[in-house]
Amino acid sequence: MNTQFLGRLYEVMPRKVFAALLRLFALGAFAVSFSACRNSEGAAAPPAPPSVNVATVASKPIQEWDQFNGRVSAIDTVELRARVSGYVDRVAYKEGDDVKKGDVLFVIDKRPYQDALASAEAQLARARATASLALAQDRRAQALIGGKAISVEEFETRHAAYEQSNADVRAAEAAVATARLNLGFTEVRSPIDGRAGRALLTVGNLAQADQTLLTTVVSQNPMYVYFDADEHSYLRYLERAKQGTGTGVAQKVQIGLANEDGFPHAGTVNFLDNQVDSTTGTIRARAVVPNPDHLLTPGLYAHVQFPGGQRHSAMLIDDKAVLTDQDRKYVYVLGPGDKALRKDVTLGRLIDGLRVVDAGLKDGDGVIVSGLQKIYYPGQVVKPIAGSAGNGDAKGDDKANAKGNAHADIPGNITAAAD
Repeated sequence: MNTQFLGRLYEVMPRKVFAALLRLFALGAFAVSFSACRNSEGAAAPPAPPSVNVATVASKPIQEWDQFNGRVSAIDTVELRARVSGYVDRVAYKEGDDVKKGDVLFVIDKRPYQDALASAEAQLARARATASLALAQDRRAQALIGGKAISVEEFETRHAAYEQSNADVRAAEAAVATARLNLGFTEVRSPIDGRAGRALLTVGNLAQADQTLLTTVVSQNPMYVYFDADEHSYLRYLERAKQGTGTGVAQKVQIGLANEDGFPHAGTVNFLDNQVDSTTGTIRARAVVPNPDHLLTPGLYAHVQFPGGQRHSAMLIDDKAVLTDQDRKYVYVLGPGDKALRKDVTLGRLIDGLRVVDAGLKDGDGVIVSGLQKIYYPGQVVKPIAGSAGNGDAKGDDKANAKGNAHADIPGNITAAAD
């Protein structure tokens, strides 16, 4: 650098600024000289090929499953109402407890109905006494009419009185039965085995006959699970049933709750509606599921896994190996010379993180499943590391906890399970 120029800068600049500028010029000169030394020694070595994990594609037998969303429902649901009017005298159960058929849940004041029964029994006794007298008079009239000691009119009057007294006895007996029945209705009993809800009426409140709701009782074991199947699944099931290949298998379903992995509850479809809902394109179906531990509660959301087809072989790869190019899906496979080659694929269903490949690959292809971010262009040389991440074991259809897209929120979502 020109010393005269530096001298002028030294005169006009503060001493600290001039010293910093001088150090900056020195560093720049050093960098230029170092770069010249490297260029004189030759170009730097090319980077090493990136390491990637490779999995070999192989066909495996799988069972296709359809998944639907459903709701748990009790088989028997009873709204318990009073059958006689009166004031609640006692609540005879603990809210939320399991009850047996015939257990007393509410007691309505019995005193008016006890008095009514006593009155009816007294009326019955009076009617029987009257009937006994009429019977004696009728028999006497029959004896006298033979000797013409009484008129025919008198005989017919006594016989009619006897018949009327018999009718009065039967009416009094019916009144006693009704009074006794009403007295029994003052004890409100559970009509089924199940779990009782909260008491909607407490002691001292008036219950109106056939109107006032006292509580509800729902059955616990087994339970219903209602779900709506899309029409494509329904038509596929009909086709299988027509061919005689799906009648027994298609009725078996597996159920999973919202907080459960997989489908630990087994059930059977026992009802299919007689028409498809034209507004939603779905048809209502119902499964019966055993519930010995009372885990299934009416109203719970449930996932329903339904066999969607016959077992067949399919190629499975790790879903993380699939890349997207606009509307096309592709993977990188290991080619000759350890080059990463692009292959467009047609994909199927997802099972346990493994994707079914319908077309684009063949048995024995090595699919790159990790390290994809290091591949910048097709044909790039890579360093393969053998692995099994692309064709890991998937759970079979005979295992209750088969996973998949269990939490999808659309009906008819399809998954599969591999052996």
